[in-house]
Amino acid sequence: MNISIVGSGYVGLVTGVCLAELGNQVICLDNNKKKIENLKKGQVPIFEPGLHELIVANVKKKRLKFTSDVKLAVKSSEIIFIAVGTPSMPNGEADLIGIENVARNIAKNMDGYRLIVEKSTVPVQTGEWVKHTISNNVKNKIKFDVASNPEFLREGQAISDFMHPDRIVIGVESEKAKNLLVNLYKPLGAQLVITDIKSAELIKHASNSFLATKISFINAISRICEKTGADVVEVARGMGLDRRIGPGFLNAGLGYGGSCFPKDVDAFITISEKLGYNFELLKVVKKINDQQKDFFLQKIKNNLWIIKDKTVGVLGISFKPNTDDIRNAPSLEVIRSLQSEGAKIKAYDPRGALKAKDALKGITFCTDSYAVCKKADCLLILTEWDEFKELDFSKIKKLMRHPLIIDGRNIYDPLKFEKIGFKYIGIGRSANFKR
Repeated sequence: MNISIVGSGYVGLVTGVCLAELGNQVICLDNNKKKIENLKKGQVPIFEPGLHELIVANVKKKRLKFTSDVKLAVKSSEIIFIAVGTPSMPNGEADLIGIENVARNIAKNMDGYRLIVEKSTVPVQTGEWVKHTISNNVKNKIKFDVASNPEFLREGQAISDFMHPDRIVIGVESEKAKNLLVNLYKPLGAQLVITDIKSAELIKHASNSFLATKISFINAISRICEKTGADVVEVARGMGLDRRIGPGFLNAGLGYGGSCFPKDVDAFITISEKLGYNFELLKVVKKINDQQKDFFLQKIKNNLWIIKDKTVGVLGISFKPNTDDIRNAPSLEVIRSLQSEGAKIKAYDPRGALKAKDALKGITFCTDSYAVCKKADCLLILTEWDEFKELDFSKIKKLMRHPLIIDGRNIYDPLKFEKIGFKYIGIGRSANFKR
């Protein structure tokens, strides 16, 4: 099929590349001309495992192109995905100006039937406004359809998620739109959820908000564990074996971050209020998540006493492993709070350091974990990168000024660290339990 993807960020780029890999002719469109020129040169603006290789392969096979020419993209494609950003406004509402502008530009350049698909995360009823905007700007009463096809891509695993999805949600109003999308996704052999546009839009916000709720729930349980001497990892293990609950998103720690969960929870709260429903549950989910960073900072203060002039080593800045994305990363708030009290920060992240240098000033970025630990008064684990699990802690103990580890991701065994002479502080962890 001939497809255009409007927006070449995380979602748009992965979607476009994977659809090209399935054999379609894909044009990725973005108004950032520098980004497009870099993509044409094979320079990928984000880190996502396997993405660079797929871009190179599909450009070589002439199935994937990049452009800033809206007219070219619209006229060359029957299916057009909208994958532009919908950032949060100060009141928590999603900013949809990008969606409106794209819908208007598509309408003005259409010369025949087009299927316009919402890929961006948008509030329920946005499809109606997209349809209204196109109707008001299209020429000669050209026919078109609007559909919703929300993405469920996890950064760091996005290509695998696209190629092996749990389900594909398709919200449509016409048989033609349904058939186009069913045929497009047929090669994946995935379970299809075919529904109306409003339900499809709502599925996305409901899914992300539920996952955020699981995270905040287990973080609340971690507080109970600390007060009783229980171990949150064991509690989560026992809960997760229940098929009705499942083990996913039951890892206590610093709380959720990134570009999706914070934005989507805020947006869903605002959507509900506009519809006349007070979604109190999600407000508490958000509150617990915000409190978790303060809870972690208090652990640091309780164990360092005076923060000023202390050297704090930080392992991990990106909001999760296998990505360079630092948007809404809990690490940023932790680091800035420590800096405000006079701490000297040394940090390392396998992929996020480059972007962190623009967001964080006055800290020392190291080239490896061991350099971070040298003469540090304490070591913070803020992202659960696999390489941090394989470090030589006998070596690290000799490098540090004080053998203190405060683990915001619970990636280590408390008992093991106590045996080698570290003071180990986790989230809701207990060294009393012996497997």
